[in-house]
Amino acid sequence: MRGQRRAEFSAVVNASVNQTLSRTLLTTGYTLLVVVAIFLLGGDVLHDFAFALLVGMIAGTYSTIFIASPLLVYCHAWTASRAGRTPVGAVDARQT
Repeated sequence: MRGQRRAEFSAVVNASVNQTLSRTLLTTGYTLLVVVAIFLLGGDVLHDFAFALLVGMIAGTYSTIFIASPLLVYCHAWTASRAGRTPVGAVDARQT
């Protein structure tokens, strides 16, 4: 927010997600390759552990990209509305 003081909060969040998206997907993709290899080749002992890692990685990546950012924008608008000010370009939290 320091570098983009005049920008709307939702635009800053969107730009931040876009800047880190490729790094997130690459990191998750490479880690996913290793976990899939453990899942397929690890045997019965590691099968359940690797499955839990697979589900956790997929859920974590999904929530980072598609849930955390809109929730952050909504909470920012809600906090601003409780303080009696409406941020520029924010969704009115009282209407949702």
